[in-house]
Amino acid sequence: MQTTNLDLFAGVPVSDYAAALKWYERLLGYPPSFFPHDTEAVCELAEHRYLYIVQQPEHAGHTMHTLFVANLDTLITKIAERELDPMKRESYANGVRKITYRDPDGNEIGFGGAPL
Repeated sequence: MQTTNLDLFAGVPVSDYAAALKWYERLLGYPPSFFPHDTEAVCELAEHRYLYIVQQPEHAGHTMHTLFVANLDTLITKIAERELDPMKRESYANGVRKITYRDPDGNEIGFGGAPL
């Protein structure tokens, strides 16, 4: 299925909503775009593309999302300035790099970048 009119909502279940909200604000560098209810926050990453956290302790810790960005080095530097360190750095044979962060529940959010 390919379509140009595509919205993406990528979910991240968390056990402690308040702690996760603070962590994701540090990771992304900005507050959520909107709050559907008391234990859900939605961050717009790009037009029609969202990452949301929701309190669902029974599912927390199993998410693995990777976001590709135009300038990986700049993003990683900005995240480091907000005092978050990656848990893993990978480089692939084709030159693509991936930097992975792990939230307090163990959910993995990776950022990838194509070679320059």
